[in-house]
Amino acid sequence: MNEHLDAYAVAVAEQGYTHDSIRQQIVVIADFSRWLKKKHIAVEALNSKVVDRFLRPRRRQHLIRRGEPKTLERLLAMLCQKGVVKRHPQPVADNARTRIINEFRCYLLQERGLSPATLLNYLPVAEQFLAERFHNAVPNFAMLRATHVTGFILRHARQLSPVRAGLMVTALRSFLRYLRHRGVIATDLAACVPTVPKWSLSTLPRFLPAATVERILKRCDRTTSVGRRNHAILLLLARLGVRAGEVVGLNLDDIDWNTGQITIRGKGGKSAQLPLANDVGSALAAYLRHDRPHSATRNVFLRHRAPLVGLGNSSTVSSLVRRALKHAGVESRHTGAHVLRHSLATSLLRQGGSLDEIGELLRHQSPNTTAIYAKVDVTALHTLALPWPRGGR
Repeated sequence: MNEHLDAYAVAVAEQGYTHDSIRQQIVVIADFSRWLKKKHIAVEALNSKVVDRFLRPRRRQHLIRRGEPKTLERLLAMLCQKGVVKRHPQPVADNARTRIINEFRCYLLQERGLSPATLLNYLPVAEQFLAERFHNAVPNFAMLRATHVTGFILRHARQLSPVRAGLMVTALRSFLRYLRHRGVIATDLAACVPTVPKWSLSTLPRFLPAATVERILKRCDRTTSVGRRNHAILLLLARLGVRAGEVVGLNLDDIDWNTGQITIRGKGGKSAQLPLANDVGSALAAYLRHDRPHSATRNVFLRHRAPLVGLGNSSTVSSLVRRALKHAGVESRHTGAHVLRHSLATSLLRQGGSLDEIGELLRHQSPNTTAIYAKVDVTALHTLALPWPRGGR
């Protein structure tokens, strides 16, 4: 094992791990190496089951240190990549499901033109449906029936909000249409997916007053690199109405400093150029110049702990907003990233902006999507209100 330690140290250093972290990981590998020698297990015989045998008693005795499983996972991946350890094939059922999901991913990206952010909502639903319906067996789509589809929705929809339930329904319909498109199923099972009731314009947009948004931005801690990164993200959400998934997918090439514009790649593979407000541009420039870790990754916003890669998904951005609200002492039922997008639209409307202008800024594909903001324009609604019969006294 010792002959592989140098290669491992170089590999994790390139991923941005600190010297102290690398030293701790080497200690873990040294312990593992001694255990292998004691058990007379050759390096070539390593696999995930051997790693689990090493970790299991340490977990029971609470001797496991933070980061040990990940360290050994990285070590095993490196040894596989170098050809020292043979890759063990997955069980046939797991292999088949993985292949189906990967093909569905390619279909959504290449043929449907959906954004990577949308895939975060679609793929887990398809994976869960396959796992529940076929368990550990290879999927046999000829056995699928309408009751399997409706049963899946009825089991899970009641546990979700109307919005999340609606996303689940849309995702499952898309997956079943894909299966029929491929000729795997002959029946249009997508038509069997029940609809989750959601009446158009039945709710008010969730938003924060403009003064509250400014307080959140002002209270954001800018004394650290992470704080300045978070401040730049909050400004993008609050000033340009960018979605959380669009923040995650933002690329260095999407910022044109010469023209002062930023390209936002949104839903359906569509992109739009938006002007960089002064404070947004300044925060982005400062982050990129002084605080963004050195990395080959082209994402604008990176993790500040190794591995130095882009932010995981839109949930990471929503968690960031949630913490910012808490730090600013803002109490709100809605704490995700989208609340800042709604707040921007509401603020613009109250400043005299038209629904068309707001729809263009937020890149809505349909005017009906923007129409919900008319419900918060109380002044304009007063002109539409009918007088109370017989008048008030």
